[in-house]
Amino acid sequence: MNTFEYRVAGIDGDYANLERIDAPEEGYKPVARALLPPEIKEGTRLLYEMLQYRILDD
Repeated sequence: MNTFEYRVAGIDGDYANLERIDAPEEGYKPVARALLPPEIKEGTRLLYEMLQYRILDD
């Protein structure tokens, strides 16, 4: 399984635009907010692993 780190670039209604931290040139990936932790906000760092997103602590 792949593991990726994302940053929440913006929130647009029921979707959040995620940007891969190691490959920002790929652009934004829209993800339904229902799949993300409820406490996200712009700038939150997320780890995607085993088909789940979790917040990374700084």
